[in-house]
Amino acid sequence: MRLYDYLPSANGYKVRTLLKQLGLAYELVPVDIFAGESHTADFHAKNPDGRIPVLEPEPGRFLAESNAILLFLAEGTRLMPDDRFARAQVHQWMFFEQNAVEPNLGTARFWLLTGRQSPQSEVLRNRVQNTERALSALERHLGRRTFLVDDRYTVADVCLYAYTHLAPEAGVELAPYPAVSAWLERVKAWPGFLGPVPPYSANAHVA
Repeated sequence: MRLYDYLPSANGYKVRTLLKQLGLAYELVPVDIFAGESHTADFHAKNPDGRIPVLEPEPGRFLAESNAILLFLAEGTRLMPDDRFARAQVHQWMFFEQNAVEPNLGTARFWLLTGRQSPQSEVLRNRVQNTERALSALERHLGRRTFLVDDRYTVADVCLYAYTHLAPEAGVELAPYPAVSAWLERVKAWPGFLGPVPPYSANAHVA
């Protein structure tokens, strides 16, 4: 099994976390996305969209989109519920992550850490406000729960943790979200969790 990835990506981070927690061996193939390595003919044959991560579970078969990879890996494991409705709830929160969290928190963090937007820019403030809206939704949900689905640790928690715990790097403090903060600590304490997300490479930064 191979994983084509850029280590500072939180989308790749969640896949690497799940691989470690499931005890699955894999070969990491670094892809320097800021050097254009994800937009070569060879990489486009793996993912026409030219983005990481990409999983190659067996030679010649490729799966892109981080959450699709998570669902593929979690299938048949303890991190995916057997109950049909609970499974749909796992999907619900993973879709929420890609719709409300990743494009707002992830983008704001990327802009700030690489110098692409100033903290005072209107476009950044809009992403921050949307991030706060997403965190408020998580806060309402987690105020009554230990984990996101069925009060058990699932792949949905792996998915949402990746970007949510990086909120301060996007200019959003977590103190106003005590239930989210407590959930992050529970997830972080789960056996086999990875350490910090690596910093962006030098070539990701703009002058």
